[in-house]
Amino acid sequence: MTTNDQTAASTASAVATASGASFAVRVPEAELEPEPLDPAQIVSGTPEVTGKVLWESADGKQLRGIWQITPGVVTDTEANELFVVVSGRATVEVEGGDTLEVGPGTAAVLREGDRTTWTVHETLRKAYHITLG
Repeated sequence: MTTNDQTAASTASAVATASGASFAVRVPEAELEPEPLDPAQIVSGTPEVTGKVLWESADGKQLRGIWQITPGVVTDTEANELFVVVSGRATVEVEGGDTLEVGPGTAAVLREGDRTTWTVHETLRKAYHITLG
C-alpha cells in the first residue's frame, strides 16, 4: 500500500471501528473506492489504485483492508505491512534487499521505510494489515 494510499485509507468513510465486532468480507468481490496515486510514484503505464479500509484501530495506528492496483510500474516507501495476494501478479523490488514475486496465495511482509518498485503484471488485489509507526 502506498503512502498516498495510507492517507486516503485513513480518511475512508467506510471504516469499521475498534468496537471489537467480528466481520467477514468476500475479498474478491468487495467494492473498492478510488485512491489516486501521486503522479511522482508512476514509473510507467497508467496504473490505477482502489481500496477500502475494513477496520481501523481507535488510535489510528493499525489498518486492515483491501487494496488493488492495475498493471504498470510504481515506486513507494512502505509502512510496516503484512499482506496476502488474492489475485493478480507483481514483482516487488525492495531497494537494497530482495525481489519478491507475489501472486495468489502469497503472504508477504514489508518493513516500514522499505523503498520499493512494484511492477504489476496482472491487476493485483490484496488483503492487508498495516501498523503505522
